[in-house]
Amino acid sequence: MNVVADTVALDNINSHPIENAHSELQIVAPKDAINHYLKSLGTHRDFSIFNWKIVDLPVILYDKAEGFHIYRDIKAMEQGGTFTEVHHKIVHKDNIENGVTFDASITSLVVWQWIAMIVGIFFVLFAARKYKKSPLKAPKGIQNAVEALLLYLRNEIVYPNMPNRALANKYQHYFYALFIFILLMNLFGLLPGGHTATGAIGTTLGLALISLFVINITAIKQIGIGNYLKHLLGGAPWWLSFIMIPIEIISIFTKPFALTIRLFANMTAGHIVLLSLVGLIIMFQSLVMAPVSIAFSLFMMTLEVLVSVLQAYIFTILTAVFTNLAIGDHAEHSTAH
Repeated sequence: MNVVADTVALDNINSHPIENAHSELQIVAPKDAINHYLKSLGTHRDFSIFNWKIVDLPVILYDKAEGFHIYRDIKAMEQGGTFTEVHHKIVHKDNIENGVTFDASITSLVVWQWIAMIVGIFFVLFAARKYKKSPLKAPKGIQNAVEALLLYLRNEIVYPNMPNRALANKYQHYFYALFIFILLMNLFGLLPGGHTATGAIGTTLGLALISLFVINITAIKQIGIGNYLKHLLGGAPWWLSFIMIPIEIISIFTKPFALTIRLFANMTAGHIVLLSLVGLIIMFQSLVMAPVSIAFSLFMMTLEVLVSVLQAYIFTILTAVFTNLAIGDHAEHSTAH
C-alpha cells in the first residue's frame, strides 16, 4: 500500500483540498486523504514504489467500432483524441457513457504478477541447477527451502487429495506453481511500496477459472465423458435428473466462485484494516494515536503474513480436493484398467 500522510489544522478538517501550483505540497482534509488512500489499494496505469513513479504502462484497447489500439501510456491515449479516462474507466471522448469493448492494458497489478512469476521461477531453477551440479550433496540455503516446500506440498496436499499416485505425479507441478504464485503475490503486498495482486478480483477469478478447467478436464480424461456425465445425477435415480442435473451444474461453477471470493476478500480485508488503523492518526490529527495505531498495525502485519500463507494453502488444497471429487468413485476403476 502507498500511504502518505498530509494533514491540516483542526479548523480546516471539513475544508476541500487546497492546491498550490507553485508548491509541491498538497494539503488535503482527512476525509479526502482517506479517500485518496483507499484508491491506492487498487490498480494503477503506472508502476510506482510509494509515490515514486518508475514507469508509465502501455494501454491496450479493443473496441468494436474502433478496433485495436495500443498506446505508450495514458497520456498518449488522451492525445490520440479517441478515448479518455473517466473514474478509472476508459470511454469514448465523443460519448463518455460508451466504454470500450475490452481493456487489456498492462497495469501495476499485472507487473506485480510478472514479478511473482520471475521470482518463483528463479528460486525453483536455482534449486534445480544446484541438484544437477551436485546431485549427491546435501541441500542447503535456498535449495533446502525449495525442497522442503515442494516435498510438503506433494506429501500433504497432492498425494492425500488425488485419487491415485500416477495422477498425482502428473499434475503435482501445477499445484506447486499455484501455491508459489499465490504465496508470492500475497507476500509482495506486505513489502513497503508493494501491491497485492490477489487483492484484485480479476486476478483471483483468473486463477479460479484455470482451476475450473484443470478440475473438469482432468476428471473427463481420467474417467471418460460418460462417467463424468453420470456424476451430474449425483447418485440419484434417472427420473430425478430434471432436479439433480441443474443442481450439479450449478455446483461445478460455485466451486471456482468460492475460490475467487475467498482469496480476494481475505487479502483485501487485511489491507483495509491496516489502512483504517493508519487513518486513525489522520482523522484524529493527534500524535497520541500514533503509538496505538502503529502497535496494532504491526500486529496486523504479522497476522497478514500468516493469512498470506494460509490462503495460498487453502486455494491449493481445495483445488486438489475438488479434482478428487470430480473424479469420484470411478478413480479406482480407471486405475485398475
